[in-house]
Amino acid sequence: GNHGSPPPHFHKFSSWFAAAVYDRYLATGDKKSTTNLLGDLAADYKLWELERQTTNGLFWQYDVRDGMEESISGSRTNKNLRPTINSYMFANAQAIAAIARLGGNRQMAQAFAAKAARLKKLIQEKLWNADANFFEVRRVDGTFSGAREEHGFIPWMFELPDAGKGFEAAWAQFADPQGFRAPFGITTAERRHPQFRSHGVGTCEWDGAVWPFATSQTLYALANVLRDYPPSLVSAGDYFAAFLTCVHSQHADGKPHIGEYLDEISGDWINGKGGRSRYYNHSTFADLLITGVVGLRPRADNTVEVCPLLPEGVWNWFCLDGVKYHGHILTISWDQAGTHYGRGQGLVVLADGKEIARGNKLSKLTGKLP
Repeated sequence: GNHGSPPPHFHKFSSWFAAAVYDRYLATGDKKSTTNLLGDLAADYKLWELERQTTNGLFWQYDVRDGMEESISGSRTNKNLRPTINSYMFANAQAIAAIARLGGNRQMAQAFAAKAARLKKLIQEKLWNADANFFEVRRVDGTFSGAREEHGFIPWMFELPDAGKGFEAAWAQFADPQGFRAPFGITTAERRHPQFRSHGVGTCEWDGAVWPFATSQTLYALANVLRDYPPSLVSAGDYFAAFLTCVHSQHADGKPHIGEYLDEISGDWINGKGGRSRYYNHSTFADLLITGVVGLRPRADNTVEVCPLLPEGVWNWFCLDGVKYHGHILTISWDQAGTHYGRGQGLVVLADGKEIARGNKLSKLTGKLP
């Protein structure tokens, strides 16, 4: 819309857009449309460096420009260092490096890989509050915010924290009722904090109410922890319980409904069903089901990987059908008794109607595309 260039508004809000572009490639295998965006993605990243990168190498952002205004730790005027924008910029640098390798631009790939590596180190050194065992906002004066907020889980959305270095301790707060667990979802700030739900109601507060947007990020992060990190303080049962709460919360008057944010105790949608919260599609629900519960994990190679986070003994059967993947159509089914779908017992993956993988348990399974 901007004479072929990204609109200025696109640049104002933090995002992991470059990482999403590469994730789309992992699902579609569409190399051309992905590499065609390389120049724009690199230019946008460099603009963020000019406008938001501090002399210590980390990025600052207003909470409103993170899409998380009126937060306990944030400000609309102070240039705080936040786990959000820094995790996004790490993911974007890593993705641009991967897209550059895909396009044969070795020099750009090396440059952006180095940016990602530097940010990873700085985030772990500067934004991890060892006293709180959590990634926190660091204020302009150099002090931590003193508030555990849900965006402290975001680094795991991009598998940024090193495993086995103590960072997994943050997940002790996930299922703690004084931490982030509430009757109607995962709160955006820890419930024990004295400023929890203190900023008023109805003007986009991220001081504790449940946001489907944040829930989506946290569950995606949790899926990565469960699959790619050592055994931790959380389980597939915790994931599935939070997923079901998410399902139940996205209703109103007995019908499916998705709004902006909701009360963590009553489940009532804040701003109401008739106001701006109506049809506020602030959720990646389909992704949580497909890549989380069912467990399809997109990859760059010719391998289909399925690693369900559905606990054993919960569903006797399920089928995810018609999934477009790398130019093929996938079907993923689970039949505990082997009698529901007539394809035998266990976890089965089909590509274009032909079986490419089978397993007896709800565990990691791989197969080659035809």
